[in-house]
Amino acid sequence: FLAALSFSYFSKTLSGTIMKSSITQIERRFDLTSSTVGFIDGSFEMGNLLVIAFVSYFGAKLHRPKVIAVGCFTMALGSLLTAMPHFFMGYYKYETTSHAASSANLTSSVSPCSVHQDVNETLLEASQSGCEKEPSSNMWIYIFLGNMLRGIGETPITPLGISYLDDFAREEDVPVYVACLHTIAMLGPMFGFLLGSLCAKLYVDIGFVDLGSISITPQDSRWVGAWWLGFLIGGVTSFLAALPFCFLPKNLKKPEKANNDKTSYGLLENMGTTRNKLTPAKPKPRKWSIILKGKWFARYFYTSLKKVLSNRMYFTLLCCSLLQFSSFIGFLTYKPKYMEQQYGQSTSKSNFLIGLTSLPPVGIGIFLGGLIMKKCKMSIIGAARFAFIMSFLAYVTTLLHFFVGCEHRENQGLKVTGCYFFLDKPIPYHENALFSECNSDCKCTSDVWDPVCGDNGLTYVSACLAGCKTSVGHGKNIVFHNCSCLEASSSWTGNNSATLGQCPKGEDCSKKFIYYTVIQVISGFCYALGGTPSYMIMFRCVQPELKSLAVGLYTLIMRMLAGIPAPVYFGALIDKTCLKWGSTSCGQRGACRLYDSNAYRYVYLGLSVVLRGPSYLIAIIFYMLVKKHFGNKNSRPTENGE
Repeated sequence: FLAALSFSYFSKTLSGTIMKSSITQIERRFDLTSSTVGFIDGSFEMGNLLVIAFVSYFGAKLHRPKVIAVGCFTMALGSLLTAMPHFFMGYYKYETTSHAASSANLTSSVSPCSVHQDVNETLLEASQSGCEKEPSSNMWIYIFLGNMLRGIGETPITPLGISYLDDFAREEDVPVYVACLHTIAMLGPMFGFLLGSLCAKLYVDIGFVDLGSISITPQDSRWVGAWWLGFLIGGVTSFLAALPFCFLPKNLKKPEKANNDKTSYGLLENMGTTRNKLTPAKPKPRKWSIILKGKWFARYFYTSLKKVLSNRMYFTLLCCSLLQFSSFIGFLTYKPKYMEQQYGQSTSKSNFLIGLTSLPPVGIGIFLGGLIMKKCKMSIIGAARFAFIMSFLAYVTTLLHFFVGCEHRENQGLKVTGCYFFLDKPIPYHENALFSECNSDCKCTSDVWDPVCGDNGLTYVSACLAGCKTSVGHGKNIVFHNCSCLEASSSWTGNNSATLGQCPKGEDCSKKFIYYTVIQVISGFCYALGGTPSYMIMFRCVQPELKSLAVGLYTLIMRMLAGIPAPVYFGALIDKTCLKWGSTSCGQRGACRLYDSNAYRYVYLGLSVVLRGPSYLIAIIFYMLVKKHFGNKNSRPTENGE
């Protein structure tokens, strides 16, 4: 059972990480805004909330291994449903102005100006006619439903799996088993980001199109990787994880030394919860069917809920954790995108570096935090102090991110002035600024994003707007020559050529990216180091008979008020920093192609800092309450390493 449960933990964390690593790909493929993608990401929590109450109350009464098997099958179905739109949407068509040059089978010389001027109306009519034949842009709803279905399937794994271990394993072995589960679960995100990196490097329609005719690279903001492949692999993994549970019994033979009155709460007790000697008398046993039908259950639940929420220590901890989780979830959701926009990294490299540099320090920190707590025999006051210091140290380290950002590179006509923090609408770019005397004869369009990098280091929206007269090459190797807008640049006296794609970041930005990675490793390690003590505090600040309700309420609040809305409002603010929106073949607004780097950094990091800042004021209040409540118990000898 432990082997099967460990593999199910791995499969669920693997699938969840694949979703996080595919956010940017989904946004570009379906031409969505960041807030919409955040809403899709939150559908996992919605599905979890739909069935968490049912699983909590009735799961233990049923055949737990088979319920877990049904959950794994449901996760597999959700992953396959998420990947399904790829097979019904046709080939990916990215916006470009160089159709003639990219489709040529031989090296030719083509003028972007004359090509666009002569066939402008033809291309417009073709795009409009193709617009009616394309599948609806609402195909992202299948991803929303698939992610929700995956959330439903994930629900029974942890509560039923842990309770099954606790009921049929020796009490002293349970912490070892739980440690194995969490250790193996940490491998899921690591492999998930590495798999996401591999899929992002492959073109979305790989195997179906001639890759030599593709004129974009993984560094391009229009690039879409094989996002669907990761979900197929995740679905197969979840399906395999379900099979062993189908053959496991409902009950196992209890060990000889097992305590007869042992319950699922033994795990919480064994993990170091405070023994309350004044335990109230146990209520008389009642059949669950009678309890549900009578008023006793409602009265008992209301009374227990009131006791938990009236606990000042628990309530302040809940408020503090809510702010922390909101900041953490929003930060993690758009972290790959931040690395792309701020430091010019590809989606593939961003996912690879997260899996390789960010997650291992977090896993080590969680393990060392629990080890330090055990070796030092921390009291609840010591645990609260240690958790606060480590978390605050991580917060201060995170502030260094503001000083290692890359400045926004100058782009043709895409500049922002004034304050951009509280705009009611996305930052506009001035279309007239794209046109000048150097490209007035080309009659270019400003809607299409097909950037070229001039030899002067300036990115132009298209070769036509750069005033390029000739082009040589095919696919990714097209080079534009005699670009009049480069000639018009008074500060440039070199070649007047341009290549496909945006201009790369400078060497100084590469150094800052190394500093950013080091800061991430240090802050992640410090935050994780205090993670285990802070989690244990929740068990110790409530009465033993209310632990289950306290943990359930904690999970519910975190998912409902942090997991669902945080990606949405983070994405909404990120959308406001967009400088240039893409356009679909129907002429509608697509995904954002270019962000203002400075605005993105201040909004993304600033919102995270603003959310976490007040949590430490609440944490100080929590520490004072803990010290006041448990201060008179410091002189007592510790029991079981508490």
